[in-house]
Amino acid sequence: MRILIAEDDFTSRIMLAGVLNKSGYEVVETASGLEAWEEMQKPDAPRIAVLDWMMPEMDGIEACRRIRTIETDQPPYIIMLTSKDEKADIVTGLEAGADDYLAKPYDPGELCARINVGQRMIDMQAKLMEARNALAHQATHDPLTGILNRRAILDSLTKELSRAKRNGKTVGIGMCDIDHFKQINDRYGHQAGDEVLCGFTGIIEDNLREYDLIGRYGGEEFLIITPDFEGHIFEKVYERLCKKVAESTIHTKAGDVSIAVSIGVSSGTGTDTGDFMIDKADAALYQAKKEGRNRVSFADSQIVED
Repeated sequence: MRILIAEDDFTSRIMLAGVLNKSGYEVVETASGLEAWEEMQKPDAPRIAVLDWMMPEMDGIEACRRIRTIETDQPPYIIMLTSKDEKADIVTGLEAGADDYLAKPYDPGELCARINVGQRMIDMQAKLMEARNALAHQATHDPLTGILNRRAILDSLTKELSRAKRNGKTVGIGMCDIDHFKQINDRYGHQAGDEVLCGFTGIIEDNLREYDLIGRYGGEEFLIITPDFEGHIFEKVYERLCKKVAESTIHTKAGDVSIAVSIGVSSGTGTDTGDFMIDKADAALYQAKKEGRNRVSFADSQIVED
């Protein structure tokens, strides 16, 4: 655990650092509130700060106030060192954002005890954030494949359309359906079918750009979002995906499985709704299946003509 100390008096700073080093902490030393403020703005800033109240350039109270303006999910635990013992002064420190205070001269044992309290608070905060992130992930991701679920991918489409409207861009989407998936389940079993869904997802993710998105729309249907759609360039993107799937073999516990995918592609600007684009992609997907599957069909003729 790294701890920042801000103390302008050299002797006091050395003694304070010595106590904390002896207790196993890594100490970052600063000699003023301004130095402490600069240090706490860094990405790897210490999680605990011990600030002396009275310092040149910027006192501990002002440094504390500024540190509390930093937007972060992991705010530091701040202990104020002060020789002031009036209740009004203590209230001022706490209102400035301090979590705790310690009167000078302090007892080293009490200092370490209060540091331990701060560390427990930080550990608890980290666990709460981890639990929150886990819940957020569960709410937006498909439990089988790990990609975005239907609600999340549709929300992403809405956001991309809003961005396209601002930037004057076009968004492309591809509605994908694994061909004859029911036959795979019937022949190899549903567990193998699940493995095929995961394998298919991996193939697509490996061949998308970093800012493209894929989500499970339902069953064996997947929705791909390709921002900044540019005609024939993206015609090749979807055709390449279709080809990659057809060339791949997915290994399952029931044996190797070869699959194919049909893709219906549509494009739209910020003036189009997500529902409208999906309807067009669905119609194109139906056309791809009608023409023999294992192919890409484009709802917008301008995509092919560009």
